Amino acid sequence: MPKIKTRSAVAKRFKLTKTGKVKHMQQNRRHKLTAKSTKRKRGLRTVGYVSPASAANIKKMIPYA
Repeated sequence: MPKIKTRSAVAKRFKLTKTGKVKHMQQNRRHKLTAKSTKRKRGLRTVGYVSPASAANIKKMIPYA
């Protein structure tokens, strides 16, 4: 069997935890940060987890992670 190619765009955006969950960084943290409150920016620092339905598709795209 040949190797499966990794979707590099997906590999940059998502990481797998040791238990197999798919984690991602929050959106809205790139620019225009002066317009956002400190409380909102602090909340955007936290890691988010993908829903189990979407996680199955993402795991197929990053087979060797």
